[in-house]
Amino acid sequence: MLKAALNGNRTPDEHPNVPITPQQLAEAARESVKAGADALHLHPRSAAGMESLEAEDVALALNAVRAACPGVPVGISSGWWILPDSEARLEAVRAWTVRPDFVSVNWHEAGSPALAEWLLELGIGVEAGLWTADAVRAFLAWPRRKEVLRVLLELPDKPIRVYKAELKEMLALLEASGLDRPTVLHGLGESAWPLLREAARRGLSARTGLEDTLLLPGDCPAADNAELVRVAREMLG
Repeated sequence: MLKAALNGNRTPDEHPNVPITPQQLAEAARESVKAGADALHLHPRSAAGMESLEAEDVALALNAVRAACPGVPVGISSGWWILPDSEARLEAVRAWTVRPDFVSVNWHEAGSPALAEWLLELGIGVEAGLWTADAVRAFLAWPRRKEVLRVLLELPDKPIRVYKAELKEMLALLEASGLDRPTVLHGLGESAWPLLREAARRGLSARTGLEDTLLLPGDCPAADNAELVRVAREMLG
């Protein structure tokens, strides 16, 4: 599986084709699916352009993207920086009138197991975002780990030599656990393309998009999400 991460917390100041409005997200999603994306990940925004988990903002973004890409799974982020208060985040999720197909939950963030459990009760798929070996251990100790949709191994914007040992340990922990859930491997910035190549080598799912990198291999600027997806699809075969 190749997932397109359309915007993250980036702004148009960083790249003119970072999609912000529901209409921009819908167009970026449509072109990314045409380029080979199997699923979509986005960060809904308020009318002021701020990341949001408010019901109206989530509904506007999801409805626009689903209209443009019928049948394609669409997920959103629950990152703590969007709504740092754990209880407020739960209340926001409870208020959703239009629900995403899945939500990424970063396991090192406070309140993550409670949020994941609530999402599961609502019938929303959970992607466990695992950034470190310690996060993998904490996730594997969670009683409902087998109910997640998939796990995301997410590595930082650093050279591969910095995180190579950590990644090896994370993968070994998952393999030893016997957890039968798909694994998505992806990086940010400097780690984005090395980890996509590693996903291709290992036969794992991957992610790309303007959230993760603004550059093509060779450090050439990417035109948009679709171009990143096309190159990633070729790399994954």
